[in-house]
Amino acid sequence: MWVGGILAGEGKWVFESKQIIESVFPFHTAELGPLLRMSRLPAALNATEEDIQLLLSAQAHIGTKNCEVAMQPYIWKRRSDGINLINVGKTWEKLVLAARIIATIENPSDVVIISARPYGQRAALKFASYTGAQAVSGRFTPGTFTNYNTRAFKEPRLIIVTDPRTDHQAITEASYVNIPVIALCDTDAPLKHIDCAIPINNKGKHSIGLAYWLLAREVLRLRGTLNRDSAWDVMVDMFFYRDAEEAEKEAAEAAAAEKEGNWEAPAETADWDVAGDVNPTVAAAAATADWSAETSDWASEAPAGQSSWDA
Repeated sequence: MWVGGILAGEGKWVFESKQIIESVFPFHTAELGPLLRMSRLPAALNATEEDIQLLLSAQAHIGTKNCEVAMQPYIWKRRSDGINLINVGKTWEKLVLAARIIATIENPSDVVIISARPYGQRAALKFASYTGAQAVSGRFTPGTFTNYNTRAFKEPRLIIVTDPRTDHQAITEASYVNIPVIALCDTDAPLKHIDCAIPINNKGKHSIGLAYWLLAREVLRLRGTLNRDSAWDVMVDMFFYRDAEEAEKEAAEAAAAEKEGNWEAPAETADWDVAGDVNPTVAAAAATADWSAETSDWASEAPAGQSSWDA
């Protein structure tokens, strides 16, 4: 425990090579085999190629131009335009760590997920519905964790926030009553009172939705509800933010297309066959008749006695 307290500070993986450990501890490196194995993720928890592709396609690694000092260990490099890029490997490690923390809570309703940012409200509600947690989407009522006289008073054992800046009130109150905090943190996010920071782009709707989708899937797998070998039947699109106007427009277009499709549908049930016997003489005359001949003009002038309707 003393070794872990000295080396594993601030949640950083420091057991990366034997040279680092040899420089700190003078004893033989063969005795550090179990310690090295404990510092790495099990093979079952490693990220697949599909998971990394999802993180990259959702631009979860795109940070901001500003960088907090505490977020520097999670930065992979800085682009020529000044944008900091997040290390997706460390993003996955912290996602798995957060899922393991959530899975240790016996009662799922003791976990509260908070999102004042609009892009994370739909994802927070979906995460709560699939994992059994409580969701606080929208404005956070001050005193929810500290004032028991309020209607929305809660005593959770763990809270998850989407952005440490927009959800600062919930983080501050959680620090008063010793509630652990898991947060999605961008490169410019302050880490004060944050116990587990997940380095990820928390300003894009796709990256936020994907983060909560991966977190919910990993929690269900750790609880044994979902088999790790099978794919989750819930699509990640369900966690993405959808604008109300865009949703209404898509619904109107779908209704119009359905209506148009009903008008163009062929009348297969219509029966044009005439029942009964047909006179062969009439049928032969109709077949040999010249239908292209000029017909009489129906708009011709009526007889003099019937020309006026006012008569």
